[in-house]
Amino acid sequence: MTTSKRMLTITTAVAALLAAGTARAQAAPEDAAETARPQGEEVVVTAQKREQTLIDVPQSVSVVGGEALERNQATSFKDYLKLVPGLQLNQTTPGFGRLVLRGINTGGVASTVAVYQDETVFGSSSGLVNGGILAGDFDTFDVARIEVLRGPQGTLYGANALGGILKFVTNKPEFDRIELRARGSVEAVKGGRESYLGSAVINLPLAETLAVRASGFYRDIGGFIDSVGTGGSDVARDINGSRSYGGRASLLFQPSAALSIQLSANLQNLDVDASDSVDADPTTGRTLYGRLTQSRFSPEPSDIRYRVYNGVVDYDLGFASIVSATSYSTLAQRFSADLTPSIGAIVEEQLGVANDFAQLQRTEVKRFTQELRLQSPASTMFEWLVGGYYSHEKGRIDQDYLAYTPGTTTPVAGLPLLGLSVLDSRYEEVAGFANATLHLGRVFDLTFGGRYSHNSQRADQTTDGALTGAPLTILPTARSKEDVFTWSVSPKINLGERAAVYARVAKGFRPGGPNALSPDAPPELRTYDSDSLVSYEAGVKAETSDRSFAIDLAAFHIDWSDIQVIGQIGQFGLNFNGGKARSDGFEFTATLRPTRGLVTSLNGAYTDAKLRDDTPEQVGGLRGDRLPYTPEWSVAANADYEWSVGRDAQAFVGGSIRLLSDQPASYNASLRAANGRQASIDGYEVVDLRAGVDFGRFSVEVYAKNLTDVDGKTSLDLAAPPNAPFGAASAGVIRPRTVGVTLGAGF
Repeated sequence: MTTSKRMLTITTAVAALLAAGTARAQAAPEDAAETARPQGEEVVVTAQKREQTLIDVPQSVSVVGGEALERNQATSFKDYLKLVPGLQLNQTTPGFGRLVLRGINTGGVASTVAVYQDETVFGSSSGLVNGGILAGDFDTFDVARIEVLRGPQGTLYGANALGGILKFVTNKPEFDRIELRARGSVEAVKGGRESYLGSAVINLPLAETLAVRASGFYRDIGGFIDSVGTGGSDVARDINGSRSYGGRASLLFQPSAALSIQLSANLQNLDVDASDSVDADPTTGRTLYGRLTQSRFSPEPSDIRYRVYNGVVDYDLGFASIVSATSYSTLAQRFSADLTPSIGAIVEEQLGVANDFAQLQRTEVKRFTQELRLQSPASTMFEWLVGGYYSHEKGRIDQDYLAYTPGTTTPVAGLPLLGLSVLDSRYEEVAGFANATLHLGRVFDLTFGGRYSHNSQRADQTTDGALTGAPLTILPTARSKEDVFTWSVSPKINLGERAAVYARVAKGFRPGGPNALSPDAPPELRTYDSDSLVSYEAGVKAETSDRSFAIDLAAFHIDWSDIQVIGQIGQFGLNFNGGKARSDGFEFTATLRPTRGLVTSLNGAYTDAKLRDDTPEQVGGLRGDRLPYTPEWSVAANADYEWSVGRDAQAFVGGSIRLLSDQPASYNASLRAANGRQASIDGYEVVDLRAGVDFGRFSVEVYAKNLTDVDGKTSLDLAAPPNAPFGAASAGVIRPRTVGVTLGAGF
């Protein structure tokens, strides 16, 4: 069957489904509307930087509402993966996370999924401050919704959105009510310590035109991984505990219907005692030694500080609105990495001193952005948007290498300077963009847009110490400049008010830039180039008139060129450009509300993402290798049932299951040569259950996460030489079976 015939068949089936839904609605008694309101609310998103219903957006978008996040006890990336088809997380430690959409990932240090909080892009566009593994994992309490936009979003969102966007949309202050709400939870994890979680929010109208909203949270998460003395490592229990705390405040001033000014601030701290990783087989990723353990010689604490400040002015001029979004954000990270099995052995061999060896690193990103948009009101004929964007960021990575007296954190006396490295970077971008939608009658819409951007970068690097292979070295300032044009075109055919088919072709890019060089690296590697991709997507969105059934299906093909990868020269990582890669697949979400109170959904993704060329030899990928950390398929099913208990109480029960197939780990030439394939991680399935009763002002909920206690993996570190004894690798793990209870109160 040809592609056109398949699309015709899908369209015909959707139209028949809608007709059946409409017929059922028309056949209902005249008073049915009085006794049964629509089962699903209209979903509104800001994917195209204006409020639209989800079905009107001609691209693949998933939305997870704040109520669903709370009901699923979802406070971080790991908790809501099951609600977003195709979203993957590569993570070893809270706060160290790499997001992957549609397989667009090769393990480089720059991100391919951009993270936004309202109008603020968070993190770094540069490849010099580890933005790829430091995605902003914001707490989700009092978040209105999370929007996930798949495919390149370069036209409206700029750089580093090759795979898509994850956007936190926060609740705005309200003028018409006082709200005070709090939640507290206690959890127990198998084989570990208890956890204690609390959060609260208050909304206060200060005047008819002025309101404030503030929230805060504290989460003390118990550890569950032990260090048991393997290879002479420390002996300690439950070493991977963490604490996350912070808050958000927002002030909204609306002196007239035409003008609104909103100021907001978000502060979040994350303190971690050790990583969520265990010793594992480097080829299969399976846990070694029969339990969740890691071989820790030197402590590995880390802390991350998020700060986001944003001001948005929206003024309606009549013919159009002008929107100004000004943001300043910082990310500060400190961590200690235990390198005893790899580098400690070298120090002992060369200097004759037994030691525990650690790398101490401090990473900082300070970013200012300004966006100004002029956009038309909603129209049945033509809608448009034009804007300008400016971003300036400063980055710094400061590394020290220390040899400790074994069993302590006291440096060994009498040793020379072993190593230090300081990398200061600057990134500046100026862009102009436009987007428009032309409505040709009720049936056909055409959305198109473009963005021109110019970025300039510089890097200053200093290295010193015995391990760097050279005395104090101050490298010449490295610079780079780029001019890039990205675009998108999206035709859409409306099949009535409740269904549409669409296509989308779009280009995205990720900046290149200066390289952080080892002293012995070839000078031609002083810079690396940007990579870009073109995505081809076709999809169907439909729902019945009573919203009892909805489906969202998208298929895609992506051509990726000059892919950015990271390789190793000596002890230093280096950015390279590889050749080409491609990704093919589809995602779907189907929601069914067969009766009042019951909501079921099924979502899934199939992704076939592979290299089309060999990578540089320092990277280790060969043509035909799958792209890292992308399972070929993933499926999740969710169900919730709610019913009345007495006059004022509502009870609910729910559950979900998420299944993932095997997924490849990061590239490693030695392992591939030995096994004929890259290392991989076994697939797994996770079952969650939940239940509760809402008494109006008070509520109680109980829940179980990872009910069957599967040993699921989120990463596999294939460092050479390995950082665990006896050739083991470090693998990130999901949390074991966790049960908890939550009490809520609201006034």
